[in-house]
Amino acid sequence: MDIATVSSPDRGAAHRALAAFAARLIDQRLRVVGALQISTATADARHCDMDMSVLPDGPVIRINQNLGPGSRGCRLDVGALETAVAATEAALAGGADLLIVNKFGKLEAEGRGFRALIAEALCRNVPVLVVVNGLNRYAFEAFVDGGSIDLPADPHALDRWFAALRRAQRVSAAQDLPPASAKRFGGGRGKAKPGTAGAVPGHFRVV
Repeated sequence: MDIATVSSPDRGAAHRALAAFAARLIDQRLRVVGALQISTATADARHCDMDMSVLPDGPVIRINQNLGPGSRGCRLDVGALETAVAATEAALAGGADLLIVNKFGKLEAEGRGFRALIAEALCRNVPVLVVVNGLNRYAFEAFVDGGSIDLPADPHALDRWFAALRRAQRVSAAQDLPPASAKRFGGGRGKAKPGTAGAVPGHFRVV
């Protein structure tokens, strides 16, 4: 399965690594779609403003709500996030060489957010890079059934991973073989949907 996670003990390092990687690939005229998180410090040191930059060329969408000073509730604007998901879905429909997702977070663990889009990309044989933190690692591993690899937030590691995938794709094309993702997720046909109620958390099915 052509999906990899990126992680780092340094706050924000994984997102910065993905942003730089995406920029390099776009400069090479590769079709990179997805969403990158941009965090901006605010006067309240406990919080930051969060924007989602939809690849390859926007829009930039504010995904946090201003709940006022001293607030402790969830600041994520779910509606704004779903707008970013819809914009990314439209970009993916036009064809892509790579999908980058800023995070497999709580919403994705619950079957929402970018989860179905990740599955759709894999069905289309589009490689996926995603940031996963420790809180949602179990749900992510259940979702991909252990089929991902872990990469550090290092430009050389990302370059090697993607170059190896591109070589494998060329070999498969020359031999007229379906990529591993196609075999696992149904040959690239159909749309991935979250599993039904009662299913093991994280699972989806292809219909």
